[in-house]
Amino acid sequence: MYRHASGALVLALLCSLPLPAQLTPQLRSAIDEIARTTLAETGVPSASVAVVKGDEVYAKAYGKARLNPETPATPAMRYKIASNSKQLAATAILLLAQEHKLTLDDTVARFIPSLTRAKEVTLRQLLSHTSGYQDYYPLDYVAPFMAKDITAQQILDIWAKKALDFDPGTRWQYSNTNYVIIGQIIEKLTGKPLIEFLRARVFQPLGMQSVIDVTRETWSASDPVGYTQHASGPAREVAPEGNGWMYAAGELAMTAGDLARWDMSLMNGTILKPESLRALTTEVLLKGGTGTHYALGLDVSTTARGTRRWSHGGGASGFVSQNTTYPDDKISITVLTNGEGPAQTTISRKIENLLFAPAADPAGAPALEHAKKLFAGLQEGRLDHTLTTTDLDSYFTPEVLADFAASLKPMGTPESFTEGSHQDRGGMTYRSYTVKSGTRQVRISSFVTPEGKFAQFLISNVPAR
Repeated sequence: MYRHASGALVLALLCSLPLPAQLTPQLRSAIDEIARTTLAETGVPSASVAVVKGDEVYAKAYGKARLNPETPATPAMRYKIASNSKQLAATAILLLAQEHKLTLDDTVARFIPSLTRAKEVTLRQLLSHTSGYQDYYPLDYVAPFMAKDITAQQILDIWAKKALDFDPGTRWQYSNTNYVIIGQIIEKLTGKPLIEFLRARVFQPLGMQSVIDVTRETWSASDPVGYTQHASGPAREVAPEGNGWMYAAGELAMTAGDLARWDMSLMNGTILKPESLRALTTEVLLKGGTGTHYALGLDVSTTARGTRRWSHGGGASGFVSQNTTYPDDKISITVLTNGEGPAQTTISRKIENLLFAPAADPAGAPALEHAKKLFAGLQEGRLDHTLTTTDLDSYFTPEVLADFAASLKPMGTPESFTEGSHQDRGGMTYRSYTVKSGTRQVRISSFVTPEGKFAQFLISNVPAR
């Protein structure tokens, strides 16, 4: 799953916003409030959350893991992470590539030649969802056919031998079938189940002790029950998929804390070599050069500050997850829930906004009052020289003052006048303001000197949406 200043100025401001603070008691309390409020608003029974900042981890669970009998959620409980498993399957491929057992540009035909157009589809295209193989699991509920057990080979026989939905590399289309093929390739090369390879090469080295493969191992009675809601109805227990449906596309379950350990390893480069980590996290382009916003098992994007964001969501019957890593900031946010709906993305987004909120503007209040006073004078064609520098005085020629008055006076008294952003630059403080009156909205781009005088006060219209 973001002026009057120039584009260069806006970019500079975004990229130089302060880094988020450490996980102070106040931040932890705010995270708690976000999780509890979101569960109450959405009706999702529980959430397990882990937030990483540097080497600091805050892991906590909220709500009920089971409703009958009522069982409080704890951070030690496993939740199904579903498609967040894909980045780990992709990591297994890259580990095998490091051992020269395959390359990302090998075709499927080298391993499973019976699949549709196997000589044309590469492993990179499977991992990046650009292969064209049709998705065997596009639904967000368990249809009757999915209640029955299935094998990986049966999935491939039904879905990976159909005609492709598009020519390989020409489109991006999410398809779980790609990762069933990937799982089979890994198991053919290693001679062992995918979970055993990952346990030996990833989970044990990182101390991820809680991880299980839900298609091979028993779901514990001490772990959460999955729930769904029909429209806005109450949370109701929901049956899981038949055995085998998740496989390498989403077979893993673990604690939020263990998934956070994985995030930390990505940020610190402890499992993959640098070139493999770059491959895992670099956007794959289509043949025409169009970006996909997807790497290998990971969505890739940038924050408003211009720093990297690696993320993925996951959904299994009764469980939804959202896992996001900000490698440049050494931050990650993991949210696992035992209910279907938007709770996991809401909690994750609000925690992101909390952690990356700009620092308070200590001189904001007096600057705002001066901006209001200067704006009111300009509506009448007057310039208050006690609020402006000589440079800004020279900008406001009689013609400029007349234009300001003619265009701003019809707005009347503003209904709202708010500061948007602030940032130090050139020995001054840049501040933007938004002024609203009726259906009209304008934006002010200003620079204020340390003495509190405006050196810039430019106004532009904000187009109606």
